[in-house]
Amino acid sequence: MAEPTTPTRGRERLPGGLGHALRRGPSFWRRSVQARVVLSTAVLSAVVIGIVGWVLIQQTRDGLLENRVDAVVSEAERETESARSALDSALGVELDESAQQQELVQPIIAQGATRGFAVVLSPPIGEGSRLSDGGAKFTLGLDLESVPEALEDRFDVASPTSWTYTDISTTRDVPGLPEGPGVVVASQVRLPADGHTYTLYYLYPLAEQEETLALVARAMLTAGTLLLVLVAGLTWLVTRQVVTPIRMARRVAERLAAGQLQERLRVRGEDDLARLATSFNQMASNLQKQIRQLEELSRMQRRFVSDVSHELRTPLTTVRMASDVLHDAREGFGPVAGRAAELLQTELDRFETLLADLLEISRFDAGAAVLDAEDVDLVDVAHRVVDMTRGLAQQRGIRVVVHDPGVSCLAEADVRRVERIVRNLITNAIDHAESGNVDVYVAGDDHASAIAVRDHGVGLGPGESAMVFNRFWRADPARARSSGGTGLGLSISLEDAHLHGGWLQAWGRPGQGAQFRLTLPRRLADALRHSPLPLVPEDARESA
Repeated sequence: MAEPTTPTRGRERLPGGLGHALRRGPSFWRRSVQARVVLSTAVLSAVVIGIVGWVLIQQTRDGLLENRVDAVVSEAERETESARSALDSALGVELDESAQQQELVQPIIAQGATRGFAVVLSPPIGEGSRLSDGGAKFTLGLDLESVPEALEDRFDVASPTSWTYTDISTTRDVPGLPEGPGVVVASQVRLPADGHTYTLYYLYPLAEQEETLALVARAMLTAGTLLLVLVAGLTWLVTRQVVTPIRMARRVAERLAAGQLQERLRVRGEDDLARLATSFNQMASNLQKQIRQLEELSRMQRRFVSDVSHELRTPLTTVRMASDVLHDAREGFGPVAGRAAELLQTELDRFETLLADLLEISRFDAGAAVLDAEDVDLVDVAHRVVDMTRGLAQQRGIRVVVHDPGVSCLAEADVRRVERIVRNLITNAIDHAESGNVDVYVAGDDHASAIAVRDHGVGLGPGESAMVFNRFWRADPARARSSGGTGLGLSISLEDAHLHGGWLQAWGRPGQGAQFRLTLPRRLADALRHSPLPLVPEDARESA
């Protein structure tokens, strides 16, 4: 026999359709203005309809009960007056007490059987006896508990006609007297046979009023439901007429953002939405025109930079050859001519660097940059670049420190481009370091490797961490460059990092220095999800 299975505590999977609907529900609510408007209107309408319906039902109930009470009190008073008249006419007839009670109550009981009410004749008042103690005469089948004790207590002494609500119960089926809510009317008569006063209790059911009230409630519920559906439908139609053009505008705007500049809205009619569509199309046309102008200007700019860069190489080569001759022969010149030859050589070096950077930028703009990838150890790259820039650091009195992790940090990359990135970062750090060390951190894991260069100079202001990679951008244009930079180094470094599928990010605070972090994936095809090094330095986080 198979053992009974124990239910698991894990989450049970919902059916595919239901689970998908539950997941889409919150998203649909947030994204659909039409759904929010329709549902909000329906909820508010339901609340208003419910409140109005409740008030109307209460008023209907009060009106039905008031009319019923007035009718039964009048009828009970008439029956009591008829009984009193009958008793007055029997003053000369010799009857015992019990017979006179029967003569009093039986006609009323018979009348109640045809009119739909019950009667109870109590024992004489003032004796403290209860209906449940016996001695009462009443409609057969009626439960005497139907008469409230509070009413009995009140009519234990002489009292005027009064009424109250009660719950009618029976010991057997009584024709014309259903169980349930009712009204009991109490009135007193004096019996000539013994001179005592007796109380007559008339019990009238409210079954007809209950049925009427239930019918009214069902009618109002049906009408309220239909009205709510009508309001929701009208709201949906109205909002659809407003939301549909907005959705069309959103789709067209998305296609415009995707580069499909020819997309336009269809204009129908002359209403506000049509004027909105016309204005939108005019805006799109102006944007298309300006974007095309900017694209043309950008293309011309790139072409100009590329052409100038290439055209300058030939005359620059000639000038370089002449400069080399003059520089080599400067010992035979006078002091002024010799110094001029040295300045010419220095400025030609800077000009060649600028020309090389412009050519590199033009290759990136043309999409002609390619990678010569191999496994590169970033630790070795860091040490080589630090050795290359040691002379510049010594001139500035800066010490560059490499924090070697003691293990290889490999990345599949173009070593020439990676060295150029690291060289740009370190020379920039030396340029902007006020004092102290420039720290170079290297780290890696199975997915990525990173180099971070930290300086303790002037830092970066708010928003400058993104602007620092713009072409020819400088944080302080008046600041002297000891490394002879062109203003394109970080722009080229960013392009090199993107070419590898990597990140080049900057952090800085005024007066606390800056840190630049290069992160490369372990393999070129891998997507980066994290960096082995933090972007914000440890000392900056501690001071914060």
